Amino acid sequence: MTTHPDNPATRRASKLLRLMACCLLVASCPLNTVASNPSDTGVVIGSKRFTEAYILGEIISQRLKQAGQDKVTLKSGLGNTGILVAALSSREIDLYPEYTGTITREILKTDQALSLTDINKRLLPLGLQAGVLLGFDNAYVLAMRREQAAKLKISKISDLSKHPALIPGLSHEFIGREDGWKGLVSAYQLDQLHPRGLDHGLAYEAIASGQIDIVDAYGTDSKLIRYDLTVLEDDRHFFPVYEAVLLYRADFPTRFPSSWQALLSLRNSISQQKMLELNTSVEIKGSTFEKAAAQFLSRDQQNPVNKSFFKLLFGDDFWRLGLQHCLLVLISVGLATCIGLPLGILCFYQPKTGRWVLSACNIVQTIPSLAMLAFLISAFGLIGMVPAITALFLYALLPIVQNTHAGLREISPGMREAATALALKPLDRLILIELPIAKAVILGGIQIAAVLSVGTATIAAFVGAGGFGDRIAQGLALNNNELLLAGAIPAASLALLLQFLFEKLNKKRF
Repeated sequence: MTTHPDNPATRRASKLLRLMACCLLVASCPLNTVASNPSDTGVVIGSKRFTEAYILGEIISQRLKQAGQDKVTLKSGLGNTGILVAALSSREIDLYPEYTGTITREILKTDQALSLTDINKRLLPLGLQAGVLLGFDNAYVLAMRREQAAKLKISKISDLSKHPALIPGLSHEFIGREDGWKGLVSAYQLDQLHPRGLDHGLAYEAIASGQIDIVDAYGTDSKLIRYDLTVLEDDRHFFPVYEAVLLYRADFPTRFPSSWQALLSLRNSISQQKMLELNTSVEIKGSTFEKAAAQFLSRDQQNPVNKSFFKLLFGDDFWRLGLQHCLLVLISVGLATCIGLPLGILCFYQPKTGRWVLSACNIVQTIPSLAMLAFLISAFGLIGMVPAITALFLYALLPIVQNTHAGLREISPGMREAATALALKPLDRLILIELPIAKAVILGGIQIAAVLSVGTATIAAFVGAGGFGDRIAQGLALNNNELLLAGAIPAASLALLLQFLFEKLNKKRF
């Protein structure tokens, strides 16, 4: 039996197929673009996800621009040491600010006190080098509320072993580092203390409210002053020296000789007091990372002017972050639709295989998003859009596969018998009858995937993929609620907009 091209069912099927083709084009073309890594990208700078790292990244970026480097990209807030080193190894970034203690303990995996020359000898096989000592030391410290430390007569880290009821609230990275809590427990016999993992930006609020008793901090952290905390003496000299330095690809000075000369001018330019002042200007006085860096480079000490929340919400980065966020969602959900729809059909027509497919999709949902990103960064050897889109695509699969399977299962046996009586082939029956009937349920699955992806896409900022998560990450680092809201409100608005559009699309007849 043939179908007439003007048949309504044929027209509906044709529209559905065109929609799927458009999704495939949208999904595949940009992904190829972001996956490419052209060599002519200029200098790419990375930074970790805490105040000082943001400021140092800005100082490096602005110094290169002052020197005439017209292609400078700053990827801020990329996360922990492992992510940054992976980004260096994969040429996603060219350099980032690091500390000598972190290099020796976390990258070179040694407890020895190494000179910069020895560090570079060991880094060379990795294709990396360290240089341009910035002039200050930012070793880890442990701190307590001043009145509590005085009451318990605690002045040294070794005193903590006498107070097993104390509750440390430590950053997750510090808990897992050999030069952090793991090593401290062994050096100071602190086995009886059980730390809680907290984001570094939230730990100060927790210690101020009495929810925790001990916090890890950096020697130049302005919040030690703001919250009137006592720094405990490292009486067994456990923490290594953490001199601020640039960690870069070994070929950077030859690839960018003029930029390298500009960076050499930063050597010993930032004192311990100056770094503390820069951190204070951002965390306490309300300056931005960009302004703090600009004030340092120009030696302009004018007081920063705080922006209104409206100007912060619709700042210069609004459209750039919005475009990045939309691309992350559109590409990942487009891919999930193109792959999830056939998988849902397979689940219905091949129940045994379908159970395995649905189980796999359910298992993916149980993997924490940050763990997924860390695994994908290692698997791809990349940071940025590719691992972020892959993670979002995997999370978006389940609702699409489930709803496609459910939509087909709800079609009555009578409808299928009627299609069989019309002598329709299985593929024709699927395209002309079953998928149009199941359209509402399938679109519901895509809607759920899209809305969830908008929220999940905020974690992409932790791997340099951008989006409104950039603001959220910076707000967490600064414990700045306004900055958090400036990222959360646009993301929530985008989710509501997508929900509205899908409701309209669901009511539209194909």
